Order: sequence, then C-alpha cells, then structure tokens
Amino acid sequence: MVEIMDTTLRDGEQTSGVSFAPHEKFGIAQMLLSEVGVDRIEIASARVSNGEYDSVKKLADWGRRSGYLDKLEVLGFVDGGASIKWIEDAGCRVVNLLCKGSYKHVTEQLRKTPEQHIEDIRAVIAIADQKNIGINIYLEDWSNGIQNSPEYVYQIIDGLKDLPIKRFMLPDTLGVLDPWKTFDFCSLMVKKYPDIRFDFHAHNDYDLAVANVYSAVRAGIKGIHTTVNGLGERAGNAPLSSVLAVLKDQLGEETNLKESKINKISRMVETYSGIRLSPNKPVVGEHVFTQCAGVHADGDNKNNLYCNELLPERFGRVREYALGKTSGKANIRKNLEALGIELDEESMRKVTERIIELGDRKEMVTSEDLPYIVSDVLNHDGMEDQKIKILNYSLSLAQGLKPVASLKIEIEGVAYEESASGDGQYDAFVRALRKIYADLRRPFPMLTNYSVSIPPGGRTDAFVQTIISWNYAGVDFKTRGLDADQTEAAIKATLKMLNRIEG
Repeated sequence: MVEIMDTTLRDGEQTSGVSFAPHEKFGIAQMLLSEVGVDRIEIASARVSNGEYDSVKKLADWGRRSGYLDKLEVLGFVDGGASIKWIEDAGCRVVNLLCKGSYKHVTEQLRKTPEQHIEDIRAVIAIADQKNIGINIYLEDWSNGIQNSPEYVYQIIDGLKDLPIKRFMLPDTLGVLDPWKTFDFCSLMVKKYPDIRFDFHAHNDYDLAVANVYSAVRAGIKGIHTTVNGLGERAGNAPLSSVLAVLKDQLGEETNLKESKINKISRMVETYSGIRLSPNKPVVGEHVFTQCAGVHADGDNKNNLYCNELLPERFGRVREYALGKTSGKANIRKNLEALGIELDEESMRKVTERIIELGDRKEMVTSEDLPYIVSDVLNHDGMEDQKIKILNYSLSLAQGLKPVASLKIEIEGVAYEESASGDGQYDAFVRALRKIYADLRRPFPMLTNYSVSIPPGGRTDAFVQTIISWNYAGVDFKTRGLDADQTEAAIKATLKMLNRIEG
C-alpha cells in the first residue's frame, strides 16, 4: 500500500499567482480527505501570515470534529520552537520540519556545520515531542545532497534516527533527478535504513515528476507527495491524478484514493486556483477521453479497439467523440446515440457533410451543437428550390452611428440592391430588404417574434440558433437559422422565410 500525502494547500499554493481563500482551502481539504481519500494533507507553512493562521485554525477545528486532525500537517522550520508554538496554537498536531538535506545548503545558506544543524533540529524536535506534536522531517535539497554530499545525508539521518520521527521525506527540491537516478538513490536509502519510513517529493522541472515517482515506488518508497493538477513552484509537482493512474496501472500498487472523485477535485482546484488545465493533460484534461478520427469511433464500436486501461468511467468521466473535419459517420452516430437521436443513412450523410464543412472553417463543433445542426440541415423550410438568393451583403457598426446594411439579392434571376440604416445590424438588413420589396410592390411578412438560443454551457464560440416568427397573409409560421454569429443566423432564417412565401 502506497501512502499519498497531498500538498496542494502548501506547496501547490506556491504556484505563481495562486492564493486560496480560507473557504477555498477548507473545501479542498474536506474533499481531499473525505471524498478523494488521500492519507494526509499538508495545509500551510507556519508563521506566514495572520490569514494563514486563521485558515489553519479553522481546518484544525474541523479536523478535530471529523477525526482527521492527525492527517493535517504544517510545514515548520528549525527556528528554536517558534513554528511549533504557532502550530500548537492553531490546533494542529503534526509538523513537517524543514531541515537541510545537502552539505551545500547547510554550510552556505545556514552558515553552520552539520553538527550545529543537527543539534538545532534535535532541540526543536524535543519541543515538539514535549507538546505531543508528531514529527516528519523534510531533507531539503536531498536530491543534490545524495549526489554530491552523500556522507552528509547519512550523517544527518544517523544524528536524528533515534528521535521520535515518523517519516524522513526526500525532496527533489530543484527537480534535477531522472528515473534512473531516482531509483538508484531511493534504493540506497531504503537498503541502508530498512527501519525508516521514507516519502518521496518530486518536482517537475524536466517534466519527469511522475516518472520519478514511478521509480521511487519501484525502489521501495512507501510514501508519495502530490498536488492536484500538478500545482507547485516553478514547473510544479507530481499531479495527483497521474500518480494514481501510474501506481495502479503500471505498478499494480494499491492506494486509498477513490478514482471516481479525481476529476471532481481537479475541477474544484482549477476553479479556485484560476490555473486552467491543458486540454491534453492526462486523466483530467478536457480532451484526453475524446476520439477525433472517425476510424477510432468505428473501432470502439467493434470491441473497443482504441481503448486502453484508462477508461474514463474510472475517473467520473465519459468517452466523447469529437465533431470536425476528421469526423466520420461513426463519430457522429456516437454523439447522436448519446443524445437519443436516430437518423437514416441519407440524413446522416447530410449531417456529416455539414460538420466536415464547419470543421474546414475551423469552427469548434461540440455535441451540444449537434441537435441544432441536425435541425438546420434536415428542416430546410423550402430551401431545396431557392427562388430568392442573397448574392452579397455588408453590415457596418460604428460607435455613435446607426448600423448600416447594404444588400444585393436575386429574385427569380433578377438582381436588386439597396441600403438602409437601423437600430441594429439585423434591423438595418431587414429595412434594406423591405425597400426592395416595396419598390417591387410585393407584400412583406410581419415579424412577430425573435428568439435566440445557444447550446448549454454558455460558450462564446457556440452556435447560435435564431428562430423568427412571422405572419404572412394571416398565417403564422417560423423559420430558423444556425450560425456562429447571431446576425448571420437571423439572416439565414430570413432567407428561408422569403423562399417559403415565394414558394
């Protein structure tokens, strides 16, 4: 069993521009422990600010009531006991004590000897133990220390291992390790100190954090540190979602994590942090369970030929089939099935052609757009035999001036041109059209209602469906238009109306 300590609320908050409000910290902590099932969470650094203190106190109160208090950990410092007092006053019971894990750090940053640093650490641990506060040790810059000053690493562990320390935590503080070095160095620690419990804390500077976690666990490390969405300083930390998938699928290791909640916590942290996820981020990215090529959808219909073990249902998601210029009928049919829509082969052909056309124009087509596209393609409202065609039109909009429309249409083979201004671009278009009809002494329908809708989700690039109600010679009817632009959609609906009355 591999233990997961998530440090989104401490190390993850060191992401540039990220600062969680108290209620956001509380929501993330509560979900990580009670729903996602992480074993421990690091919630703050001691002595940062009064606001941080209040957040930690609130979390500690909740942890005490809910039985999670021993799972809440706070980063503390070798500062003569000031951090321990801060943690105790806030109500927490576990300190992750930041010590120096490389000779260079202890001599150049602290300007102390290893012996002096060990003595200082022992003094702080004595204070924590006296106050019944659990102790874990971070060996900061351990990855450089074990490479360049291994004797110092052994010296500090040997100088502390007799104390009541639960875990020694091995950070790749600057993200300098690769999977081979990680395996070798972690194996060295586990073999040299078989009675000590080690955690591994990866950073992602070379995009190797998850690979290094893989190697650390293979080497026998039983505790792994993560952050949700890989948040963290510089290039971030090992993402919780990817670590879960790799541990289970690649290494066959068990954890207490609940896969079905991973997407939920990912979206919560994305919202609170303001850091958008890359669409192709493994496990939780928007597009990672989306098949684009029609051949893939066809293969999925034939015994899931294009699926691997990362099934979306494991993570509270569903497989999707993209709609665009590479879509085949299989992709479209998958989306229609999900919407409960059945089409015959001829209708499928027409819808497929329209989606490919939209994809060639680089329009983003989603499953939410699909019902609108189907309606637009299959309900031509008399458009098959067009007696009236729009040859050209121009719409202009300028601040302080009324919109102007110039229009050129063809009626039964004859072209007519007119311009007009109006209270909006579509109003200007209709006024120009009315002028043409007035000159021809042709009746023009009365517009009785005008409604606009977009698919669920409220995207600014969504297709717009405009439905216009008309009255002509005492008869009420409706026409619809579909386009990425609202005015274009209204014009299409109007053209359908003209051909209907001329039919």
